[in-house]
Amino acid sequence: MFRFFAILFVVAFGLELWGLITIGSWIGGWNTVVLVILTGILGAWLAKQQGMQVFRMVQHQLSRGQMPTDSLIDGVLILIGGILLLLPGFVTDVIGLVFLIPYTRMIIRHLLKRWLWNLISSGRVQLFFRR
Repeated sequence: MFRFFAILFVVAFGLELWGLITIGSWIGGWNTVVLVILTGILGAWLAKQQGMQVFRMVQHQLSRGQMPTDSLIDGVLILIGGILLLLPGFVTDVIGLVFLIPYTRMIIRHLLKRWLWNLISSGRVQLFFRR
């Protein structure tokens, strides 16, 4: 597992560096720096807006006695998207935006739920409930 994350870190860092150099050669160094700062600010604002919306939805569902499963998954995806947008680089910005836009987040949530259900159904992940 450590090897996987080490390789992922090196590949992600290489892609980000390549993206920054490529964009910098097209639009200039200072413009690239400003663009990275603006995407960080936009990401923080968008994550706050979407996060507050999901928080209100969780509160509403809990007050009605419902289990907020989709809203909790949305909250985790928004957190991951916000973190990715705060990291400098354009690859992580694109992935972070995909996690923060409600329509694409709905698709990712559906795929994530299907993947988790397949893991549970195949017995690779077991759930234990205590009474």
